[in-house]
Amino acid sequence: MRLVVAAHGTRQLLGNAVASIIAKRAGRVLAMESKAAYVELCEPLLTDVLAEGQPSVVVPLLLSTGYHIKVDLPQAAEGLPVTMGRALGPDPLLASAQVSRLVSAGVTPGRPVVLVAAGSNDPDARADIATAGALLEEVWGGPVRVATVSGSGAPALGEVVRPGDAVSPYLLAPGFFSDMVRARAEAAGAETVADVIGPHPDVVELVVRRASDLIGEVGGGQARVG
Repeated sequence: MRLVVAAHGTRQLLGNAVASIIAKRAGRVLAMESKAAYVELCEPLLTDVLAEGQPSVVVPLLLSTGYHIKVDLPQAAEGLPVTMGRALGPDPLLASAQVSRLVSAGVTPGRPVVLVAAGSNDPDARADIATAGALLEEVWGGPVRVATVSGSGAPALGEVVRPGDAVSPYLLAPGFFSDMVRARAEAAGAETVADVIGPHPDVVELVVRRASDLIGEVGGGQARVG
């Protein structure tokens, strides 16, 4: 049995390295083989990794439910000895990691914050993003507004961010969307844009918990194959 963490993939090497770091650290805690794979834009592709046929538990490094979770990942696992997890977010541990990034950026706890996600047209993804905002507000101890840079159902970044605001990107790795968030937030007058969530210890802990749950399902004879 091995752990596979499944990231979206980006053309930025630093962005793809986040999944690799998380996989290595989580695998070390779990004392099991671990590997990072990507839905697109980067190798190894998830389809190729799972096609190797090795029994695997897959923890998606995707922050909300959407097309990849509902379609791409199940298709990649179809007919294979794979137990697939749900989207990584929303989760209080992700909110905790965001708080850490905000504080590291010099933002005073409790100050109003704008959580900015990539966005989606999927209603379930939009609900997840709203929940992520509520979780961050609870952990942060101050008001949190939510915006996106694409998709529908949530206000666009430019409609929400005001001069002097602090921005928390609801993004796991640097890449196209993080560059867009920073550029648009600064254009809107944001005073501080925190770093992406990245391979924060809380993220590693979340992956370990999700993998442990999936391993328990396999051990209990409840493996979800395909």
